[in-house]
This record gives sequence, C-alpha cells and structure tokens, in this order.
Amino acid sequence: MSAPLEILASHSDSGGVIYYAQDLGMFAAAGLNVNAQASSDPTAVVGAVLSGNAAFSSITIPGLALAHQRGLPITIVAPGAIYSSAAPTAGIVVLKDAPFKKAADLNGKTLTTLDIHNMGYYGAKVWIDRNGGDSSSIKWFEMPENLALGAMQAGRVDAAEVSEPVLDDAVHSPDARLFASCYDAVADRFLISGYFTSVDFARAHPDIVQRFCSVVLRAGAWGNRNHAQSGKILEKYIGVPVPASNTRATYPERVRVADAQPVLDVLVQYGALQKPLRAADLFAPEIHAS
Repeated sequence: MSAPLEILASHSDSGGVIYYAQDLGMFAAAGLNVNAQASSDPTAVVGAVLSGNAAFSSITIPGLALAHQRGLPITIVAPGAIYSSAAPTAGIVVLKDAPFKKAADLNGKTLTTLDIHNMGYYGAKVWIDRNGGDSSSIKWFEMPENLALGAMQAGRVDAAEVSEPVLDDAVHSPDARLFASCYDAVADRFLISGYFTSVDFARAHPDIVQRFCSVVLRAGAWGNRNHAQSGKILEKYIGVPVPASNTRATYPERVRVADAQPVLDVLVQYGALQKPLRAADLFAPEIHAS
C-alpha cells in the first residue's frame, strides 16, 4: 500500500469536510488513502505542502492570494467554506451596555481580530467604511477570539470581530450583543477558504486532484444536511464542543470560481494586493471549475 496522502485541515468548522470524508469512508471509497489532521498554525501549511510533507491543506482566500502575489507555486483544488448571508458566521460584537449604535461610533476605538490578514479583519473594515465609519482610524489588536469578550469586559478593547463558535457564545451571553454582520458588506456569498496543493503536484497527479475535489464536494453536501452528525465528527477531530445551537459553516456543493472574486477585490481595495487578481488564476485547471 502506498503511503497515505497527508491532509492538513483547519482547526474549525470550516475545515469539517475533510473530517467528515475521512470518518465516513468517502476518501477510501474514492480510492484515496489519506491521513487527515487538524492544523492550528496557518503560517506553516504552505511550507508543508511545498516541501512535500503534505499533499493538500486548507487555506483562507486572503492567505492564498497573498502567497500567489509572492510567486509561491500553489493552487486551489477544492473549495472550503463559503459565507452565506442566510447563515452569518462572523460579526462585530460589543458589550450589551456599550454606547455604540452606528459604524462611525467605532472611529478611533480599539477592536480585536484574530489575525489582521484574515477575512474577518477585512470584512470588518469594509462594513465600517461602507456604513459611514472610518476603519483607518481604528486601532486593531490581534487576539484569540475566545479571549475577546473578557478583554471588552476588562476595558482593554471596545469591540471585537469574531467568528463561530465564539460569535454564537458571545451573542447568547448576558454581557454582549451583535453590532454588525460585517461580511454582508463584502457580498451575500463568497468563498472563505479552499484546499490547495502545489502546482507541480496538481500537474503530476490530475486524477488524484479530481478525486479529492469530488470527495470534498460530496462531504460538503452531506455536512450541510446533517448538522447533528457532523458536529459529533467535528468534535472528535478538533477536540472542541460543537453545540447544536451554533450557526454552522456552509460548504459549497460545486466549484464556483466567481465565489472568490469579492474577497480578491476587497484585498485590492485595502492595498493587501498590489494589483487586481482574477479568481480563475488561483484555481487548478485540473478540477474543471466553472
């Protein structure tokens, strides 16, 4: 038997399809021998794939776009999670008694975000600017999302951009409220993350890439329809409880290249990308994306 293909998935609901596919035998049914594991270090995954230590890994669209700008030879081979305005999974939260009522009220304030290179950070900036505020006046502070509520209660920060499951915990606590579903300012639907491999691997193994993509899409369709079962699988792999009340990630059920474009346009708008980038340039031709 050949050595298993190493797959690095995010330590969150957005990476769930990999765990569902492994647990339900979908990879095996497609003739793929894989070893899936959660990765909590997004900065290490590109190096792991380019060095050959992993065949596939999840990555945020901003992360992949910035890697592409640096000339790193990686390419998307399957979609990860999508944002849907029908099931918001990220937002800005404030303390329940905070005086903030409109975007401009946050001008000059201090906000936390997990990472100033992730979509949550850019989504919050877009929402603030498009609703009459000035995101350039805000002092941004990186912080693990599960510490954000405590930081607000201690008076160290004024508001926090968080995602599930922290978002759900915060808005159902007696101390916080949802201030804005900030991703809605980007688009009603857009691709948050994807699975990538090296350009060389995709060219050398187009059949493996196609089967991997097909499994990811099937597992996503199953996950969208089976929240109770998928939550149990997710808990097993990432070691974090997934309450039934949480708003769950939405997974694409087909490859739509255009879903990545709103994110790329925002990255250009805020200077993270030096020039416009077409979404199609990020996807491997081997997966026959539409």
